[in-house]
Amino acid sequence: MKRETFLTPLEVKFAGDGETMSFSGYGARFGNVDAYGDVIAPGAFEKTLKDARSSGNWPAMLLQHGSFLGGDDNMPVGVWTEMREDSKGLYVEGQLAPTTRGKDAYTLLKMSPRPAINGMSIGYRPVEWSMRAKPEDPRRTLKAVELLEVSLVTFPANGKARVEAVKSADSIKTIREFEEFLRDVGGFSNAAAKAIAAGGFKANPRDEDANMAAIEIVRRNLAILTRK
Repeated sequence: MKRETFLTPLEVKFAGDGETMSFSGYGARFGNVDAYGDVIAPGAFEKTLKDARSSGNWPAMLLQHGSFLGGDDNMPVGVWTEMREDSKGLYVEGQLAPTTRGKDAYTLLKMSPRPAINGMSIGYRPVEWSMRAKPEDPRRTLKAVELLEVSLVTFPANGKARVEAVKSADSIKTIREFEEFLRDVGGFSNAAAKAIAAGGFKANPRDEDANMAAIEIVRRNLAILTRK
C-alpha cells in the first residue's frame, strides 16, 4: 500500500516555556472532506493509537511530510507526547526538539504580522475504506488507517487547516494573557491561574520588567515540577 496524506482543519495552541516548545491541537478532523475527496471516519486511528501505547513506537513528527527518498528530510523535528481520538478528530500534543529545524519551526509559527507556517496534515497508509455510493458522497470514507506521521505544513489542502494561536511567555502584556499562559502551559485551573496572576502581575505598563520577572519565576518553577 502506498503512503498517502490527509489535510484537515487544524486547531492548535502553541506555547514556549523556556524549557520546552510544546503545542496541542487537531492533526485530523472527522467528517471533513479533503482536497482529494476523502473523509476520515471516527475510529480510524484506534488501532494505531493502541499499538503506539503498547509498543512505544509512535507516529513521527515531521516537517512537510519529509521525503519518500529518505535522508535528512525524514529527520523528526520533535515527538508526540499524546494522541487520542475525541468527538472532533485526532487530538495531538507534541514537543519540538531544541534542534535547528525544531527552533526554525517554532520561529516560523511565532512570526508577525502572521505565521509563516500554520498548517498540519497526516501521512498514513489506508487499511479499510468504502467508496462513494452516490455522486455527492465523498470519494472514499477511510474507516481504518495506519498513521505514520503528523506534519507541520506550509500548504494545507483545506483553507481552514490553520494554526489557531501561537503563544510564548515573552509576548505576555496583560494580566489576562498571563492567566492564559498559566492555564495552557502550567496546567493550572482557571481559579488558580487567576489567583496567581492577581498576586504577581502589575497592571501599570511601567512595571513590565516586574511582570516579566514574575513570568520567568513561574516558568522556572513549571520546568522543575514537570522535569522527569
